[in-house]
Amino acid sequence: MTEPEKPAPAQPSASRATAPSASGASASGFSSARIATATMVVLAIVATAWVAIALTRFFMLVFAAIVLAAIFGAIADWLVRRTRMPRGWALALSVAGIVALFIGVFALFGSQLAREIDTIREQVPRALQGVEAFLDRFGLGAQVRDVAAVGSEDLSRLASQAGGYALAAGSGIADFVLVLVAAIFLASDPATYKRGLLMLIPARAEPTAKLALEDAARGLKGWMVGQAVSSLVVAAFTWAGLALLGVPAAGGLGLIAGLLDVIPMIGPIIAGLPAVLLAFTVSPATALWTLLLFLVIQQLQGNFLQPMIQKQAVDVPPAVLLFAVVAAGVLFGFLGVLLAAPLTVVVYVLVQRVYVKTLLGKDIKVAGRD
Repeated sequence: MTEPEKPAPAQPSASRATAPSASGASASGFSSARIATATMVVLAIVATAWVAIALTRFFMLVFAAIVLAAIFGAIADWLVRRTRMPRGWALALSVAGIVALFIGVFALFGSQLAREIDTIREQVPRALQGVEAFLDRFGLGAQVRDVAAVGSEDLSRLASQAGGYALAAGSGIADFVLVLVAAIFLASDPATYKRGLLMLIPARAEPTAKLALEDAARGLKGWMVGQAVSSLVVAAFTWAGLALLGVPAAGGLGLIAGLLDVIPMIGPIIAGLPAVLLAFTVSPATALWTLLLFLVIQQLQGNFLQPMIQKQAVDVPPAVLLFAVVAAGVLFGFLGVLLAAPLTVVVYVLVQRVYVKTLLGKDIKVAGRD
């Protein structure tokens, strides 16, 4: 008997044969789309970071204008409460007062310093020779002369770069004028700029953003009140101490010390450099007493006045404030050091409101409130 024929195996249809290749193409296309999207996201992040780094100076100038506007506004509001004058006139008086203060300080100090330049040239080398003779008794004169030689080379290098410093000074004056004009505009109608900023915030985040802005404003106001008292105390102590020691330009040096008091813990040290230099025109002993005076004032500022400022504004730990000054100097230069204290206050209260309170749900101490 013949065996029945076995049916031939069915051939896969064309649609089945092409199905794997179609799904593979789809998966490949989806993978390519994901890679392209990820690449675009990375490029956008890098570009945003590059723009932010390139515009750091611009952002610091904007923040400086905001701080100066807050100062103008606080003075103007105080004048309105005291005298009932229109706010426009009060704002004009506050701007005129601040500008006159800066001009007066640098005019007073600059004119006195210019008169003392010749005396400094004569007295400082003589004083250094006396110091070397004293150290020679202990076998340290050679090391001092080596340091002095290195210092003279550095001074020569600085003198050769005077043109660049003059250009930098001109740029600084232009920046100051820009910040001053912007601060006047901001202080004249702060509500308009606040509404414009809140318009850029998503609707669900707007209540938190509004509270954060109010916290930052209270923190800045408290910092200004405490800082004003601190600057007045430092200026008065410096002026009186230098006058008792017989240091020239005691008034101008005191006012500069008061202005530089806005730089936490470092300001009195910076203000002490020209004071010690002028004290050398009197005697090396006067220069030593001047140095001790500024060290005492630095301790007063760090241990008494700075905690008072923190109590008025927000309780920023001293170590955080010190590292903030250093970090701001590394990132933003002298302008960052100058604005380190208010910048730290603002960042601190924003972190408290946005992160600690809103995201973590923990209780916070609101800036400017007990």
